[in-house]
Amino acid sequence: MNHAALTPLSARRGGPLKGRIRVPGDKSISHRALILAAMTVGESTVAGLLEGEDVLNTARAMRALGARLDRGEDGIWRIHGVGVGGFAEPSGPLDFGNSGTGCRLAIGAVAGSPISATFDGDASLRKRPMRRVLDPLEKMGARVLSAAEGGRLPLTLQGAAAPIPIEYESPVPSAQLKSAVLLAGLAAPGETTVIEAEATRDHTERLLKHFGAKLVSKPHGEHGRRITLTGQPELEPSSVVVPADPSSAAFPLVGALIVPGSELIFNAVMTNPLRTGLFATLREMGAKIEELEKRDDGGEEVADLRVTFCPLKGVEVPPERAPSMIDEYLILAVAAAFAEGTTRMRGLKELRVKESDRLAATADMLRVNGVAVEIEGDDLIVHGKGSVAGGGEVKTHMDHRIAMSALVMGLASDNPVRIDDSAFIATSFPGFVELMRGLGADLA
Repeated sequence: MNHAALTPLSARRGGPLKGRIRVPGDKSISHRALILAAMTVGESTVAGLLEGEDVLNTARAMRALGARLDRGEDGIWRIHGVGVGGFAEPSGPLDFGNSGTGCRLAIGAVAGSPISATFDGDASLRKRPMRRVLDPLEKMGARVLSAAEGGRLPLTLQGAAAPIPIEYESPVPSAQLKSAVLLAGLAAPGETTVIEAEATRDHTERLLKHFGAKLVSKPHGEHGRRITLTGQPELEPSSVVVPADPSSAAFPLVGALIVPGSELIFNAVMTNPLRTGLFATLREMGAKIEELEKRDDGGEEVADLRVTFCPLKGVEVPPERAPSMIDEYLILAVAAAFAEGTTRMRGLKELRVKESDRLAATADMLRVNGVAVEIEGDDLIVHGKGSVAGGGEVKTHMDHRIAMSALVMGLASDNPVRIDDSAFIATSFPGFVELMRGLGADLA
């Protein structure tokens, strides 16, 4: 990206954040709902879809693979699927932009169809590892026809004509890896099993059941799961209501905790326990996060949340919590900077292979704004002093979560915090800047 295309933005300390909001639909569920609806026979509907660039790229890919997707004036998406194993060969590359989730899940879905497809993305996505997903899919009969060094994008995959069911023990805690294997397993006869030592977010499993697949998930070891899918179902068209994304809620939520006098109410946030590690950690730090109304929506737990400003203290975050909050460590680091005392976040190896090296980028974001921080192995250690000097410019590395985390930090820092580029925020949280301004944030 050339410098002329950058969209810098600064955040300044101002008044309290006040209001009642609904953040965009959950990104993880949005991707999965589109892909699974495209694998049914008949029409499914999806309401509350996150219409950020990442998810829209997944929608474009499903269209290119033969499904019909229409967005109604009511905001509801109608998807006519092609059935399990029924994808058509696309006429050109499938471009997933910045989205590792959409790309890896679609690779898994395509692996079970007897077609070839080329997967590509932006400069950031081209750096991210795909080999971990390709290894089990090759065991199932898919073939990599071409790929960049290390199995990276752009890559061309030949799906299996006769997919083979496998039992696969995941080498890393990755919901994307697990999901890719299960999506490929839909087209295989018999049972496909994924074993994970650390339980990761289970949206794929919940949605598979919602669309009529037979799936059994059992505890495995101390923290893991053993998931077994019966292949070759005829997935049933269904309606999905996408709850508000806890990963998106995290940014204004931490803003409310660190900006004096703030009080925010969040409508219909997903509270699936495999996604709420941040909420648990913030409560340990002393945060006031109340659940006002709990309910179930489309197989997912949902609640309204009330969040009010309060002093925070440093804590130790155990490594087994990482899968339930892997996308939230950046904004947790901001909360830790404003806490009194040291916060040590353990076991963050997975952050090194996200949209950027988020572990290094998070440390840089804090350091340039006067926060004492260090990395020991895969641990991030933040020495909080209750306040942040600010005044720095943060390099976002084309990463939406770095951009939003830095802007939230600036809302309570002594001096403004500037980011070099805000354009990528729209990949996951369209309207973030406008929403924050509406709550009282000084962003310019």
